[in-house]
Amino acid sequence: MTQVVVPVRYPLSRHSRATLSEGIDTADAEDAALTVLHIDLYQNGGRVTRSMLKDAVESEFGALSDTRYSVRRGLLVEESILEEIAIQGADVVVIGKKQVSRWRSMVRRLVDDPDIEQYLRSELDCQVVTVPGETA
Repeated sequence: MTQVVVPVRYPLSRHSRATLSEGIDTADAEDAALTVLHIDLYQNGGRVTRSMLKDAVESEFGALSDTRYSVRRGLLVEESILEEIAIQGADVVVIGKKQVSRWRSMVRRLVDDPDIEQYLRSELDCQVVTVPGETA
C-alpha cells in the first residue's frame, strides 16, 4: 500500500493545517495510508503524545481512516523527519514551503545553492509534494 507522510507542528499552526490538508487529499487520491508526524524536540522539553496529536488533527479534520499518528523525539527536526520517512518506507512526503526553507539552510552548509526538493527526492527515493502556502 502507498504510504504518505506529513510532518506537522503541534499545536497545529496554519502552515501545518495547510500541509496536512494537502497530505489528506494526496492520501485520498492515491488510496494511501497516511502518517501524521510530529517531532518533539528534546531541547524544548515538550511532551507531546500520539493521542494529543490525534485529537488535534481530528478536531480540525474529523476522523481519518487508515491514519497513523507518530511522535518522534529528536534534536534536529529535519534529521528526525528523514529518519521517520525512511523507516515508514514513504512513497510520498508532503512538506510545507517553510520546511523546505529550513532544509535548504541545513543543506546549504554542505553545498552551494541546493535544489532542496531534488535533494529530498534523491535522499528519500519518494515523491515530494511541496505545499506553497497556507489556506484560510
